[in-house]
Amino acid sequence: MDVASYSLLFVCFLQSVRAILDPNDFLALQSIRKSLHDVPGSNFFSSWDFTADPCNFPGVYCVHDKVVALNLGDPRAGSPGLTGKLDHSISKLSALADLTVVPGRIYGPLPQSISQLKNLRFLGVSRNFISGQIPPGLSQLRNIRTIDLSYNQLTGTIPPSIGTLPLLTNLILCHNRLSGSVPSFASAFSLTRLELKHNALSGSLAPYSLPPSLHYLSLSWNKLTGPVDRLLTRLNRLNYLDLGLNQFTGRIPTEIFSFPLTNLQLERNQFTGPVQPVNEVTIQTVDLSYNRLSGQVSPMLASVQNLYLNNNWFTGQVPGSFVERLLAAGIQILYLQHNFLTGIAISPTAEIPVSSTLCLQYNCMVPPVQTACPFNAGKRKIRPAQQCNRR
Repeated sequence: MDVASYSLLFVCFLQSVRAILDPNDFLALQSIRKSLHDVPGSNFFSSWDFTADPCNFPGVYCVHDKVVALNLGDPRAGSPGLTGKLDHSISKLSALADLTVVPGRIYGPLPQSISQLKNLRFLGVSRNFISGQIPPGLSQLRNIRTIDLSYNQLTGTIPPSIGTLPLLTNLILCHNRLSGSVPSFASAFSLTRLELKHNALSGSLAPYSLPPSLHYLSLSWNKLTGPVDRLLTRLNRLNYLDLGLNQFTGRIPTEIFSFPLTNLQLERNQFTGPVQPVNEVTIQTVDLSYNRLSGQVSPMLASVQNLYLNNNWFTGQVPGSFVERLLAAGIQILYLQHNFLTGIAISPTAEIPVSSTLCLQYNCMVPPVQTACPFNAGKRKIRPAQQCNRR
């Protein structure tokens, strides 16, 4: 076969292949491929040969002649991922419902053109080096269910319009450099998961700024302030709550201890007042450490498996129910150090189970048992008498 015949045959072959996929989708995939590259050790693009049907490429999923899902990168654990920038032509994949990028070294801004993907339901571009601001146009994605842009280098504020997305279920923006206030999600009636931890968010949270549909709320490691008692009492479907390492003030609402929580983390804030659950608390882990909580330790907390009450202003005797649970290995961690407690009814010869940890030092008593405490508890066993007399 001569060269001319071979070339004609090759062109006909390409035309027949391209007919399988919408031309706009074909060109978009070509542009995406040109803008991204395998990190050494990754072979994701090795089989992206455009002389074949792109619908058979790894990570490309088609329905009829349209791409409906694009998963860029080898999803197997340990894969080094991709590098380069996300090309704006991704918006040409008009039927795209799922866009995922595996962890890697993709940098640059998130293309503004993503807002044109009207059928997009899942957007996951986490653990890369995406920078710049979150495109305000994401609020045009009225079918979106999940936005995960976590573990990147995003800056600026969270666009308030994102809080109006009617079908948004999961918003995960943690571990970025976002600033400004937390926008209102009062009208996001489908929102069940909100993760904004490890940013630089500031300001207070209005009582009706979050929807009662939430099951998972994580706002830790920010600069948030003000009371949250009226807000939290409305979120009675929560099974995970982490507000730690902020500057929240006011009282911890009693109602929260009856929510279906597995984790309650309110450590390192400025909460004040007593902690008085009405019923036995069934939450597995409760961390109220490093606040300004006062009053006596409630016996209703003795059923908590991991309890951190250290570095507060608690006073009085530790209820006997804590000792019973501790010796029966029902409590794994009981941190009471750095308070103003005056006693605990435990024998100096009591054998604390190997699986359990108790720390009592730096209270207004001599610890009746010698136990291993965390390093940051310091070396002093007893609080100075003059401090105890003031309480």
